[in-house]
Amino acid sequence: MSPSAMPRSTPRRPGERALAVLGLEGPALDSADASPHSFPDGGRWRVEIPSVEGPEALAAVLKESTRLDVPVHRVSQGSGVWMLGDDEITEMVDATAERDIELCLFTGPRGTWDIGGSTRTDSRGGGLRARGHDAVAGCVEDAVRATELGVRCLLVADEGVLWTLHRARSRGLLPAGTTLKVSALIGPVNPAAYAVYEQLGADSLNVPSDLTLDHLTQIRRVSRAPMDMYVEAPDDLGGYIRMYEIAELIRRGAPLYLKFGLSKAPSIYPSGLHLRETVLSTARERVRRGRLVLDLLARHGAGDAMSPLGSRLPGELRRFEDAGV
Repeated sequence: MSPSAMPRSTPRRPGERALAVLGLEGPALDSADASPHSFPDGGRWRVEIPSVEGPEALAAVLKESTRLDVPVHRVSQGSGVWMLGDDEITEMVDATAERDIELCLFTGPRGTWDIGGSTRTDSRGGGLRARGHDAVAGCVEDAVRATELGVRCLLVADEGVLWTLHRARSRGLLPAGTTLKVSALIGPVNPAAYAVYEQLGADSLNVPSDLTLDHLTQIRRVSRAPMDMYVEAPDDLGGYIRMYEIAELIRRGAPLYLKFGLSKAPSIYPSGLHLRETVLSTARERVRRGRLVLDLLARHGAGDAMSPLGSRLPGELRRFEDAGV
């Protein structure tokens, strides 16, 4: 049974029945901690499979999601638009459109891959941000190319690129229905920063997987922009595994995209044929991790309130006025 079809029930917390018998009950939940927000379709959570690096990986994800009955709202790619040929992008657009899944591709040059030496120091310098005018131009080039080929979600890792693409969308240079997603590698860690990203044009925002439950509540007091979170984070993002907190993450962080990364897995960015077997095996395992999390939600009576499949838009969000700069 799919999560959206499960009967509504009162969720229980992990182990609470046995702990109650032993006199070890946890503190009562505070309704004031819960997020008051949802997706415009009424759902509280959606599923995203990340690191889907090309048509073959996408086919593996789609096959595995069918086999394991894992609903998928979005797939995202991390290597970048520039790592895919037009035919590959078109194939991915067609395959996701057939299943009514949102396809999100990463834009442009980023500091960790160019010649900037500061990213290789202990401080990591500017990280993934776009260094200089030419890097911003490359991101815009990727965005225009991808959307002309039918892609409707773009992943960004720079505040200036985000603002630029939002303005391009507002002025019709990108399709109006294009959504902009903030990368986990620059994700905001406080409510003020989260609100700024929303105002700059973000339609969903990755947050680091080490944010506490209180941090999520604090963010939800200032913004309803959808949040993306790795339930299991890759090692280069900390390797955190938060499966047993999943119901509470939804309660505090909704509207929330549940993302399934992999700890103890090699990095695959930028992807290519030299990493083919790793790309495919990890793609399939991310879907299996999703099945495990959905099963856990069902066991705890917290599997309802999933957005209908095919849902992708974030609803009305707050934006800075475009001053023409």
